[in-house]
Amino acid sequence: MNAEIFEEHRGLLTGVAYRILGSAADAEDVVQEAWLRWSGVSLADVAEPRAYLIRVVSRLAIDRLRQAAARRETYVGPWLPEPVSTEGDLAERAELAESVELALLVVLETLSPLERAVFVLREAFALPYAEIARAVGRSEAAVRQLARRARDHVRDRRPRFEVDRTRRRQLTERFAAACLDGDLEGLTGLLARDVTLVSDSGGRAKAPLRVITGADRVARFFLGVASERNLHRLLEPFGAAPDALAVSVAEVNGGPAVVVTVSGRPVSVVSPVVVDGRVQTVYLITNPEKMSHLRLPDPSR
Repeated sequence: MNAEIFEEHRGLLTGVAYRILGSAADAEDVVQEAWLRWSGVSLADVAEPRAYLIRVVSRLAIDRLRQAAARRETYVGPWLPEPVSTEGDLAERAELAESVELALLVVLETLSPLERAVFVLREAFALPYAEIARAVGRSEAAVRQLARRARDHVRDRRPRFEVDRTRRRQLTERFAAACLDGDLEGLTGLLARDVTLVSDSGGRAKAPLRVITGADRVARFFLGVASERNLHRLLEPFGAAPDALAVSVAEVNGGPAVVVTVSGRPVSVVSPVVVDGRVQTVYLITNPEKMSHLRLPDPSR
């Protein structure tokens, strides 16, 4: 019975953990630890399994996030959240999109672990303040204050997303096409003048270790990456033929992103943030450790 109840809530628990941590790998570890604790619990002692499990996962995630903060101080280059696929039916995407956007998760990185957990539980999952208070071990008044402070912080720093999903996807497809075609003018025209490129390689793949700013510089960087010579270099570690490389647009973290794969294996994610019809920020993730949980649909099916 314990196992059945846990599996019923596994998706919810994974969603809570991922949003708090920004890492699918860490979220899986937290959920597994929660299962080990849950498996030893007597159901007679638990009035509300869902609330109990959210409480366990939230506290484990907060603890892990505090530990991760120390590790990230020695991380090579910028740290970005781990990308996850959100391909699926429209209802599922609509439910997931806003609270897993990479741009939002980046802003959440600037909150304290406790503020982040409260924000996620309230804004993404609409939990009552009283339930959140029990989950994080604080008074309801303290949780309300934390939630207000976190909400104000996010509102002031979060970019104003382009809400038209079709328009965002079209612009992302044009971005990919311009890169592959070597179209400097076309690519620059898609970018805001003060566009920024933030890349995360963890020092394990080729990518800028500092933020690049300006439409011309960002465009020239991507055209250089998409050159035939550099694409061949990308294949070398895999010993793959040129036709093993593919570039496509897929739903990643609730929005369109350019995904580069080698023999079906994701090696790079480019996620543009569109504001007022132009790309304002580009997130580039090439750290191979962050690709393992990116599950893309099989195009042959």
